[in-house]
Amino acid sequence: MKNLASSFGGVGICVALSCLFAGQALAQTVAPPATIRVPTMEQLAQFPSMTGFRVSPDGKHMLAIESAGDMRNIVVWKLADLSAKPTVIGAKNMLISSASFLKNDMLVVNLSQPYDYRGDRLVKTFISKLLFTDLEGKNWIEPMASVEIARTSDAKVQAALANPAVLSRMPTDPDHIVLESDSRGDTRDVFRYNVRTGASTRLMRLGENDSSVRVNDAGVPWAKSRGGTDGRGAFVAIDFRSAKGDWEEHFRSYVKDRDVVDVIAPGGKPNIAIIQSNVGQEFSAIYEYDVVEKKTVSKLFEHKFFDAVGVRSLDNDDGTPGPDGFDGFVYAGLFGSDTHWEKPDIEAVIQGMAQALGIRQINQKIMAVSGSSQAEVRELDGVSVQLVRRIPGEAPTYLFQVSGLTYPTEHYLLKKQNLQLLAKGYPAIDRAALGAARFVYYPARDGLNIPAYLTVPNEKLCGPGPYAAVVHPHGGPWGRDTMNFDGSGWVPLLVTQCRVVLQPQFRGSADWGRTLWLAGDGEWGQKMQDDKDDGAKWLVSQKLADPGRMAMFGFSYGGYAAFAAAVRPNDLYKCAIAGAGVSDIKRITARSYTNPYFKDAQESTIRGLNPLEQADKIKIPIMVYHGDRDQTVPLTQSDLFVDRAKAAGKPVEYHVLKDYAHGPAWTRQTMTQQLTIISDYLKTGCGGGGL
Repeated sequence: MKNLASSFGGVGICVALSCLFAGQALAQTVAPPATIRVPTMEQLAQFPSMTGFRVSPDGKHMLAIESAGDMRNIVVWKLADLSAKPTVIGAKNMLISSASFLKNDMLVVNLSQPYDYRGDRLVKTFISKLLFTDLEGKNWIEPMASVEIARTSDAKVQAALANPAVLSRMPTDPDHIVLESDSRGDTRDVFRYNVRTGASTRLMRLGENDSSVRVNDAGVPWAKSRGGTDGRGAFVAIDFRSAKGDWEEHFRSYVKDRDVVDVIAPGGKPNIAIIQSNVGQEFSAIYEYDVVEKKTVSKLFEHKFFDAVGVRSLDNDDGTPGPDGFDGFVYAGLFGSDTHWEKPDIEAVIQGMAQALGIRQINQKIMAVSGSSQAEVRELDGVSVQLVRRIPGEAPTYLFQVSGLTYPTEHYLLKKQNLQLLAKGYPAIDRAALGAARFVYYPARDGLNIPAYLTVPNEKLCGPGPYAAVVHPHGGPWGRDTMNFDGSGWVPLLVTQCRVVLQPQFRGSADWGRTLWLAGDGEWGQKMQDDKDDGAKWLVSQKLADPGRMAMFGFSYGGYAAFAAAVRPNDLYKCAIAGAGVSDIKRITARSYTNPYFKDAQESTIRGLNPLEQADKIKIPIMVYHGDRDQTVPLTQSDLFVDRAKAAGKPVEYHVLKDYAHGPAWTRQTMTQQLTIISDYLKTGCGGGGL
């Protein structure tokens, strides 16, 4: 069993690779440029120039997504000769979202496009499609495409929205995979699908309450999750298939208790499954579970300060264990999906990479949200060096991704101790303009320790603090931030314009343990909001923020927090910005009240301040923006607040963004527009004179 607060740490010895890289690290550590380049809106709004690097199962090919303006192409190289001209695969009418290897010679591609349909009203949204193609992009396949012609308008809508999902790539079978259909009807089917011929065989029909199914490498469904209700309320059950082929319930967790039990992977041994569970404890841990005996065999991994969430097997993309078991365990650390590696030689390679790139180590304090438990661990300074894939061989090849709040994402290949930069995701952005980021805790007024990400402007660009400050809460609220580069452009925009940014992981945030998660129940706009305000006051106490120049900006639930900041009786903020925010929590809960899971798990927790009811009494100026294709938080949530505030003569600025949903923009022009209205408001608006 692993019980670790030291999962962050590196090795303390200089192995051959580390020593080799040490000289390179010294050579690459240079003084910052005399002129710091502040990125433009257009540069911040760009898709990553290249992202999503993947290697084929046999290690012979590599792909990435290449961007040029609004266009995104798949680029495929032969790994043995990266200098040769690669194959470029594009799409005319849809935007390529992601791609990976389905087989050694076949890709699975996700694409999206705007879609309008009219039922009882016009609905403007986006649709996604999953397609297969060869490595040349010549032959495209829409798997499980309906053979029936949609005749009614409703049938046409359902056909357009339908999208299958790959459940297993069956790595040992060159021709077959397992798919789950998406008929959007009363039944969902699991099929064994031949990628060469298109022939399919139904393996099982999921029941109405089944939510997910696990399939092994042989293409056999062996575990599934299922929702339901009984006398105690809504639950999630985990079923395993018995030797007789029947489904048997093994776990039942009631959502009101906030217990989580999930199946992660096959265990690599007969009758063993790898599960994640937080039942009866603050953080989830990873266990071996004997399906026949119906009992936990052993605890494989837990972390004292973070949820354990997964396993890593570098030689198997599907996460199944190799000959020596799992290579690592994933926990919800500072970067969201951090890995504790079981083998020191893997950690040594990562530390060698960090040294070669001039990334130093620091002592990082981590602590419990409640109580005095804490530890000091060695951590890379604000940057994640993520080992994406190892390609086995006499001299293994490693694919890395490097990222941080102030370190725009980069991709590297390490082959025979030769380190090659594959791509910078944002080559036009000067790292020196992004300031410095660190992970901190600050005290809430009731004694909780609130985790937060702090980004401080570069003093050479902005001069010494205190600075203008933006408290920037995340969405969810059952969500969280990470320390990876912010591809939305929001944090880079704010800090390069000389504002200190605090991203509080307020009570109600997920992935920081049961205590912080539960503490947000029924505290919308109340203690949850106090946490954000306490963060603003902490910035002032640390002499980082000018108390007369603070604002709140958030999106989704963060937009709700900005609405709440505008109506609460305090003098902390000069103004607020609400992006796609919830203004009427009563309307939001009523919208989903018929869903038993939502009713038991979340509906009762969404209690507290309702900003819409006080929109005519806002205390500070506010800028509101919302996308016209947002189906997660409907546009009416902003319309209602703005209409009531403007009717009362309150200072509100409002923007509706065309073809923008609840997330990434369809075009770079829309993303530039979003960043520009935020920038302009904070420069010249915010009640006059800017922030």
